[in-house]
Amino acid sequence: MNEIVDPHQYDSWNEMARNIAFAGWAIAILIILYHVVRLLTMSDAKSKYDYINKSEIRTLWIAAVILVIGCCFYANANIVELGPLWIFVRGFTTFAMGMIVALIIQNLLKFYYPFFIEKRLKVLRYKPRVSPKTGKAMKLLSEEEEDAYLDEGMQAEENVFSIDYDVWKDEETGYVKIERYSGHLHALQCPECNYQTFKVVREEILKNPTPVEEGELLKHYQCGYCGYKAKKTVTLRISGKFEESSAATV
Repeated sequence: MNEIVDPHQYDSWNEMARNIAFAGWAIAILIILYHVVRLLTMSDAKSKYDYINKSEIRTLWIAAVILVIGCCFYANANIVELGPLWIFVRGFTTFAMGMIVALIIQNLLKFYYPFFIEKRLKVLRYKPRVSPKTGKAMKLLSEEEEDAYLDEGMQAEENVFSIDYDVWKDEETGYVKIERYSGHLHALQCPECNYQTFKVVREEILKNPTPVEEGELLKHYQCGYCGYKAKKTVTLRISGKFEESSAATV
């Protein structure tokens, strides 16, 4: 005689798995909504720039992982019959599919999404700042003009490209706002694979600049995706100006 299988024996597990899936999806949606609302409530362009740059990809990745975990539970919320073989098959299949989806999302966030972020950050960085004194748009000073408002330490940071400063000035009142940006924070587009994964990994000062003589800096680049390497020689001046004079792959 065939053993009669109770179709409801796993109802408690199925209900729990569905509840976990729904809870995971709700948490993922709330994380995204929190991120969006926080961005919408930020009026300062620099604060929004820093928040997007520091948190957006990480926030999306956390939400994606929770979403995938929820999907894995939901896929196992319709169990009617279960045995050792089915446990192995279901467990392995769920884990494998979850990992594949997670890896696809991770690659999208790591190699494609930065293109989108870079465009938004560029808009935010050069969006005209409003003077708190007059309520009018301020002027972004040029490299030569901004040196008058940067101390020697700040200029030294710009000379070696570790930090970049933007100086905004209200020409009517003289009010000045200085914004600090990381010089090596963002990757460039790789000339080999075209992904936004080409970064400065090391710098060498070949010759220090003096008031009467230019210096020389060698910048080493490497692509985090395809491994393509290149180096560029940069001319340094005391004023903070520079020129990229040559490039060679290695």
